[in-house]
Amino acid sequence: MQSCVAMRSHSSTLVGVNLILFDRTELERPLPRTDRRAAHLLGVLRRQLGDTFDAGVINGERGKGTLAAVSDESLTFSFAWETGGSPAEPITLLVGLPRPQTARDILRDATTLGVDALHFVRTEKGESSYAQSTLWSSGEWRRHVIAGAEQAFSTRVPEVTVGSTLADALAALAPDTRLALDNYESATPLSQCRLSSDPHAVLALGGERGWSAAEREVLRAHRFQFHHLGPRVLRTETACTAALTLVRAKLGLT
Repeated sequence: MQSCVAMRSHSSTLVGVNLILFDRTELERPLPRTDRRAAHLLGVLRRQLGDTFDAGVINGERGKGTLAAVSDESLTFSFAWETGGSPAEPITLLVGLPRPQTARDILRDATTLGVDALHFVRTEKGESSYAQSTLWSSGEWRRHVIAGAEQAFSTRVPEVTVGSTLADALAALAPDTRLALDNYESATPLSQCRLSSDPHAVLALGGERGWSAAEREVLRAHRFQFHHLGPRVLRTETACTAALTLVRAKLGLT
């Protein structure tokens, strides 16, 4: 999260750059001083007793928090909500399960850019052991999507799944525009993709070794259009960011 307290402008709307998100179950109880949000409020934002800050409920309202009490062990807040929740994003991102550090980057940055769901799927060329990483088993992944939402000044946190097969993940998709990146069997750049009348898009990227031939056939059977990002081979996390940016532009979200 950025540490400055300046304001930035977009479409004539001023938006702060420090949003602190809370689970709804946390609103009525003190926040331990050991929590990273307490450290950020006191050490970075330098809030003192009675000061306000931008706060939000995960997948809920946004407004102002007030630092109502400070002790050696915890902080206590009061809240005044000003707006409803951030709108749902019209993009689902499906990614071949990458190594944990790459997944951390995707979780954070895809959430910042804006996705409704993030599905990390097992692929034929991927390492199935990645699904057993403590990133997933400990629940650490949630911290990264929350950080991404806070960075975007959004209360919206995407649905995240990990470890299902590509076929199972595709079977659960809604009938949206379906786009798949592939460096080998795509002739058209993603910037020239065709969107259906449905305002939602599904974007699929292979793992670090790409799609297998069988997976390409599965994607075709599920009506995915194949596209590329140009002649350069990108890291998975870089490709996700570039592809999401292009699709958001095509959807008129930039």
